[in-house]
Amino acid sequence: MDDGNDSQNKILINEVAARFPKITLIVNKRNRGKGFSVCRGIKEAHKLGITHLFQIDADGQHDAQVCGDFLQESRSNPEALICGFPKFDESVPKARLKAKEISNNYSRFVTLDKTGEMKDSMCGFRIYPVNPFYEICRRTWIDTHMGFDSEILVRLIWRGVPVIYKGVHVTYPVDGKSNFRVIRDNIHISLMFARLTVGMWIRYPILRGRKKREALQK
Repeated sequence: MDDGNDSQNKILINEVAARFPKITLIVNKRNRGKGFSVCRGIKEAHKLGITHLFQIDADGQHDAQVCGDFLQESRSNPEALICGFPKFDESVPKARLKAKEISNNYSRFVTLDKTGEMKDSMCGFRIYPVNPFYEICRRTWIDTHMGFDSEILVRLIWRGVPVIYKGVHVTYPVDGKSNFRVIRDNIHISLMFARLTVGMWIRYPILRGRKKREALQK
């Protein structure tokens, strides 16, 4: 996904795409946001008959050496979303930790998760089964920016997609560049959780019944 990169980065992206024939390069003429880009990628994957999509954020914070473990987990559980949760080192900003915990707690609230099964709602290191994700994108507006990761996780859980959480080491490089915009993205995230709260109350009887069945099975 080329989400409106500058000319210098476009040269590098095009060189890589030309070198590997299995790459399908999708270009947004202007920056449209993370959520918009991943949903566009899912629609293209569905059209191509691809069954799973491995989302890896481009900020270089995640330890890509665990890709093999995630892929093996997905092969063993093809119906599941394999969702990374961050194992932070000392480089993580304290403010980021607090913000993530707020989002995690709200995501647990709208999925009726009282036991803390959801380890993280914002990690951008995941393997999605394409079909249920595609059906959500086809019928529902998903946050186009930084609220995307939490929203799509919640909506997949609402849909009954099983989630397997796996740890991934996360480092914040000293000279790393973040695409997070404090005002814009906090507004997006707030509106996203407001919509999810309404959606949770609409689905409450179904979600509550599912939780009771899961408890009985345990």
